[in-house]
Amino acid sequence: MLKVAIPNKGSLSDSAIAMLKEAGYRQRTDSRDLTLIDPENEIEFYYLRPRDIAVYVASGELEVGITGRDLLIDSGALATEILALDFGKSTFRFAAPIGNSFTEKSLAGKRIATAYPGLVTSHFQKIGIQVDVVRLDGAVESSVRLGVADAIADVVSTGGTLRQAGLSTFGDPILQSEAILIERPSTPRSTEVETLLRRLQGVVIARQYVLVDYDVKSEFLDAACALTPGIESPTISPLQRSDWNAVRAMVKRSDINRIMDDLWKVGARGILVTDIHACRL
Repeated sequence: MLKVAIPNKGSLSDSAIAMLKEAGYRQRTDSRDLTLIDPENEIEFYYLRPRDIAVYVASGELEVGITGRDLLIDSGALATEILALDFGKSTFRFAAPIGNSFTEKSLAGKRIATAYPGLVTSHFQKIGIQVDVVRLDGAVESSVRLGVADAIADVVSTGGTLRQAGLSTFGDPILQSEAILIERPSTPRSTEVETLLRRLQGVVIARQYVLVDYDVKSEFLDAACALTPGIESPTISPLQRSDWNAVRAMVKRSDINRIMDDLWKVGARGILVTDIHACRL
């Protein structure tokens, strides 16, 4: 039976459970449950602290798990990312007092406060800079004002919390993180893992794409298809009127309104958009 690790709490857990349900897997209904068996799919789910998941997968006790890219790197565990899941996105940035003149290189020898010491240490090792990493469990924004750090490395969304603490970001992002599926490297994948991977890929793509259907005259067909090339190519069917065609294609959900505008401009009519609930490509 395949053993899979799932985050136990927070938005990462909620999103992972929702995705697994969309992929056809049974999930817990009581948040106090720490394990659940899905006999139909021959999978046992373990609900664990997100920070521990990479360690369990790397040990071989669990075959695959869902965690954050940031948490995988921070753990230092020997586990490998095999699929980005397109949720739980975050950006890690450096920040220092507003008006600072810091650059990434000028942080050499400085005190950097963070709740992700493994991630930050790994980053500086890659670029060959020595820093003093100050590990904190939370509220790293206060560390500079309280005199325990010269700068911080933390998750940044809008930057509002940083500004309230008198800080501003500088330099390039340290990491773009999101939820990922991980496995132990050099371990042969079982049939159950391959099935899980395909199902989750199908959910990711179904969330990113929609189906667009429209009618267009033959003289405008090439221009319309150039706007909706689909994954491989659009499906084209003749209509009863000999000079009209029905077209169906997958397009990026984020682009759909612009594409509908452009299709209308080239002569497409009867433009319809449909959600995709699952797919295999």
